[in-house]
Amino acid sequence: MTEKNFHCDRIYNVDETGLCIVQSKCPEVVSKRGKRQVGVLTAAERGSLVTAVLCMNAAARFVPPMIIFPRKNSSEQLKKGAPLGTLFAFHPSGWIQTELFTKWFDHFLERTNPTKDSPVLLILDGHHTHIRNIDVAIKAREHFVTKLCLPPHTSHKMQPLDKTLMGALKTFYNEEVRLFMRAHNRAVTHFDMGELFGRAYTKIQTAERSTKGFSTTGIYPFQRDVFSDEDFLAEQQRHHVPHPVTADFPENTNILPKDIAPIQQLKKNRLERKKTWSCKGSNLNSE
Repeated sequence: MTEKNFHCDRIYNVDETGLCIVQSKCPEVVSKRGKRQVGVLTAAERGSLVTAVLCMNAAARFVPPMIIFPRKNSSEQLKKGAPLGTLFAFHPSGWIQTELFTKWFDHFLERTNPTKDSPVLLILDGHHTHIRNIDVAIKAREHFVTKLCLPPHTSHKMQPLDKTLMGALKTFYNEEVRLFMRAHNRAVTHFDMGELFGRAYTKIQTAERSTKGFSTTGIYPFQRDVFSDEDFLAEQQRHHVPHPVTADFPENTNILPKDIAPIQQLKKNRLERKKTWSCKGSNLNSE
């Protein structure tokens, strides 16, 4: 960071998250003690996935989000109530694609305006649309953007958006869906999504969440020792190869490991004994 003079307002993090047009889980319901059945309004069908691409920097500035709807054609009604400056995209899957991330990167360049004297550091995960995107790689080099890819399986510890924003966004969004269904007595559609997302996004778009996300991950202010040894313990145990187990024998015996019957032979002997006893039992019953 010192070498390329990345100030806090030039350090950004981008990530995607999936949102469903129906509640992902049923909320807690409070009722009188002893009541066995409590009704709550939920959607009967499974909702489709909508992707939101979020980006923020260490100085509490947010780049307007990108929303990807699972459809082919655009509609002005889909944009109703969305945050100001939101970029809209469409794909049948509703998930991020290589060309859509390129479209978002152009949106990012317009909002951040990196220059040789004021370069930008963009932190992202290892999704193939991020790191195997030639167009983005070329544009990043031409526009003084340094991409920093996080190591695999570390987003939950090292990505600022995952630490402070993504979970809160889904919580507030689910609450907005619940309130909408209670007020309108119907399920949420794609045309309601922009407004519900806008309300939830406004609640998480705070300076405290942004700065805390970068500080707890040790990115800014830079903290080399932000992670303790315990943070790496689980990974070490997962890749630990146990030593082969060998049988222990008394010192004064002549029994060797090769003299022990194989497991398959023991199973075979056990089955033969069962057959013998079953035959004896049949003879006794006949008598």
